[in-house]
Amino acid sequence: MTAPQPTVFTNSHLYNQDFYLWIETTAKQLKEGRFSEVDLENLIEEIESMGRSEKHALASNLVVLLMHLLKYKYQPEKRSNSWKGTIREHRRRLRITFKDSPSLKPYFQEVLPECYQDARKQASDETGLSLDTFPVECPLTADECLDEEFLPD
Repeated sequence: MTAPQPTVFTNSHLYNQDFYLWIETTAKQLKEGRFSEVDLENLIEEIESMGRSEKHALASNLVVLLMHLLKYKYQPEKRSNSWKGTIREHRRRLRITFKDSPSLKPYFQEVLPECYQDARKQASDETGLSLDTFPVECPLTADECLDEEFLPD
């Protein structure tokens, strides 16, 4: 009687069974130049997903930043150090994003108007102020959004 053989996974099968092991295996194959063994289809999918994640993170940080800048401007009586801290933190996150990926700066400019619309709605929800309180068009420039010293009056 022969001993049962361990299950052997192809690299693409490994992707669905043990993602972390797939990552380790793929990295090792690439480092060792064993390119014919690399699961290219899933590797390409993961790389594209990483790019989308970077864009989503940028937009998410921008919405939070814009929302707090709006709250700061339109509810001066409720200004807090917490709001300032959130503004500083999300500017820091954006600054790190641009340091690591300068090619995302044009995307920032592109999504600023859309992110502003989301921030405007969230600011209305959080403050209880009418949506009409906040300008329809973004009143802030990209530079003002990123300027560590800028706070709206």
